[in-house]
Amino acid sequence: MARALLLALTLTAAVYDWRFRVVPNWLVAAGVVAGFAWNIAQNGVTGPLMALAGAGLALLVYLPLVALRAMGAGDAKLMAAIGALTGPLAWWGIFVYTILIGAAAALAAIIVTGRMRKTLRNLGTITASLLRLRRPWAVNPEIDVRSERALRLPHAVTIAAATIAYLIFGPLRY
Repeated sequence: MARALLLALTLTAAVYDWRFRVVPNWLVAAGVVAGFAWNIAQNGVTGPLMALAGAGLALLVYLPLVALRAMGAGDAKLMAAIGALTGPLAWWGIFVYTILIGAAAALAAIIVTGRMRKTLRNLGTITASLLRLRRPWAVNPEIDVRSERALRLPHAVTIAAATIAYLIFGPLRY
């Protein structure tokens, strides 16, 4: 049942993000509610703590990316809903797959669009700005994920692929 909820949540989010470049709030809210309900049904009184720990870990990781305008808030909320469903340990496994699949997708997009030099310059701008405690998007607005000129990928698609990989292969062995 949790697998079905997780797949329904992530695949629906992926379709919305692919088509409209947004993850709807009603979807993530339903995911959070389902996560708490599932964890209460499975774990009793410790269920809410498990759901809260998973959602909290996701927000702890993703909110700094949202604050840096490197990620949309919908992606952070989606990962929080996944964390509420799975708890912190499984969420971490899905996150690791998300990093790997997202890095591969980003590299492919950079190569296909011929933006390697521009991307490396942007990474330099981000690093230098953060070391000076400045906002990178103020130095170069293209770095802002909301910019039309930014190379943007629908992160919910990556999250859905990572979730499927996690459900098929399980946690990566380090």
